[in-house]
Amino acid sequence: MTDRSARPQRLLILGGTGFVGSHLVPRLAADGHALTLLSRNRERHRELAVLPQVRIRNADPHDRAALIAHLRDADAVINLVGILNETGGARFRRAHVELTATLVAACREAGVGRLHQMSSLRAGEGRSQYLTTRGEAEAVVRASGLAWTIYRPSVIFGPGDGLVSRFAALLRLAPVLPLARPQARLAPVAVQDVVAAIVRGVGDPATAGRSFELYGPETLTLIAIVRAIRDAMGLHRLILPLPDTLGRVQARLGEFIPGKPISRDNFLSLLLDSVGREDGLAALGIRAHPFRPALPALLHDRGRQARYDAARAGAGR
Repeated sequence: MTDRSARPQRLLILGGTGFVGSHLVPRLAADGHALTLLSRNRERHRELAVLPQVRIRNADPHDRAALIAHLRDADAVINLVGILNETGGARFRRAHVELTATLVAACREAGVGRLHQMSSLRAGEGRSQYLTTRGEAEAVVRASGLAWTIYRPSVIFGPGDGLVSRFAALLRLAPVLPLARPQARLAPVAVQDVVAAIVRGVGDPATAGRSFELYGPETLTLIAIVRAIRDAMGLHRLILPLPDTLGRVQARLGEFIPGKPISRDNFLSLLLDSVGREDGLAALGIRAHPFRPALPALLHDRGRQARYDAARAGAGR
């Protein structure tokens, strides 16, 4: 597929200060795009503002009037907003469905016809509210009349992720790690590959009206993933597979632990294998990075600031 990302665009990004956004924004900035990021607290993300052609604006993404005001200066919008657990005021339906509907309406009023939407592999399937609302958000996008592209990643790994970093922290705590849904199958996808897919989508109008499943070349059980993390850390830990009866109990109790290492909705999501059917990365001309070879470097990564430093150096700043 042709990569036309050299043509600079004015892009409005929602969720640009999150995990995927922290990798995507430096890449898009380095490609010369003018980026506006909406955040409820821009002061918490000053490191992004030093990147070339990046502006951070305080705004509530649920505020339709604010969206319209910022969209009037945009060629396209990228919606990366998503939550894995409901905490505080964050709710799946509000974050995924209601926000997407508000954004679509704002795009129509502002005259912005191009939308890039982050979703999830297996969206709309199963019983979890995470996947259910991701699917409902996709339905809103598909019915919008806009030129949309949907990105459906499996579980994403990379610096600052919620996969390797979460299990690494749990493995450090105790000699035994009980594990719910140990035989659940996943095809972890590298964050740099997800970023590359979005960059291709931004640069190529031919991706409009298409949905891309983004998954890695290795299909692994959850217990194999956790063991690989353990071994890369050089730890001696017992990974104790739990039957579903105990796994459900663990998920319920996990909701009361700070950081929610697992929740009932996470458990329901794991009832479905996060494995794709159509290789979206290959369709976009991207060679997927495998999971296990990345672990040694990933577990010793300096973190988010290293990525901003590299992006600044690449831009000559």
